[in-house]
Amino acid sequence: MSDSVVVVSAHSADFVWRAAGAIALAAEAGADVHVIALSYGERGESGELWKEEGQTEERVKEIRHGEAMEAADVLGASFRSLDLGDYPLVTDAPAVERLTDLLRELAPRLVLTHAALDPFNPDHGVAHDATVRARQLASGAGVASGFVTITPPALLSFEPHQPELCGFVPTTFLDITPVWEKKVAAMEAMGAQSYLRQYYSERAGHRANHARRISGRSDIRYAEAFQRELPVVVDAL
Repeated sequence: MSDSVVVVSAHSADFVWRAAGAIALAAEAGADVHVIALSYGERGESGELWKEEGQTEERVKEIRHGEAMEAADVLGASFRSLDLGDYPLVTDAPAVERLTDLLRELAPRLVLTHAALDPFNPDHGVAHDATVRARQLASGAGVASGFVTITPPALLSFEPHQPELCGFVPTTFLDITPVWEKKVAAMEAMGAQSYLRQYYSERAGHRANHARRISGRSDIRYAEAFQRELPVVVDAL
C-alpha cells in the first residue's frame, strides 16, 4: 500500500504558504500527497484579482484553480477543490460527508490542516473543525462497524499567519532547506496573493533559527512549524 498524505486547505493557496515544504518533502520521499481545498478563496483571498475591471467570481475561481494546480504540480501533489465558497466558509453535513469519503478513499497516514483558532480568518477554524470531524468519522469514531474505516491518521496543524493570537504552540519543526526552491516556485505561482511571498519567506527563516537552536544543527536554513493535536503512541522512549 502506498504512503498517502492529505492536506486540507480552507482556501486554494493556504497549503502553499504554510505547508509547501512538507508537501514537497513527502512527495520526494515517495508519498502520494493530496491537497483538498474547501474553497477557492474567491471572495476573501483574491484582492489582487478583483482590481481587474469587469472581474467575475467564476473567473476568479478559474484563475485560483490554475494557480493552485501549478503550485501543487511543482510540489509533486494533486489538487482538488470542493468549491464550498468562502467568507464565510460553511461546512454543513453534506460537505463533511464529502471530506470523510475522501479520507476513506485516500487512507492517509498523515493529515495536515489549519489551527483551530484564527481571529482574523474564521474560515480557517471552520476548515480545522471539518477536518477533525471527517477524520474521526473516517477512522470509525462513533460509527457502526459496518462502515468502511481507515487507520487513524496522525493530525498536525500548520502555522497560522499570527500564531501568538491563535493558540498555536509549535511541537514540530520541519527542515525544508532541501526543497526550499520548490516552495519558492509554488509561492510564485500564487499571483492573487503575491504580497504574502515575502512574509512566508521570512517566516521560514525565523523558524529555521528556532530549529537550529533546539537541534544544534547549523545546516537548517528554512523550516516550517507544526503543532501535533494528538499524542504520539510509541513502543519505547
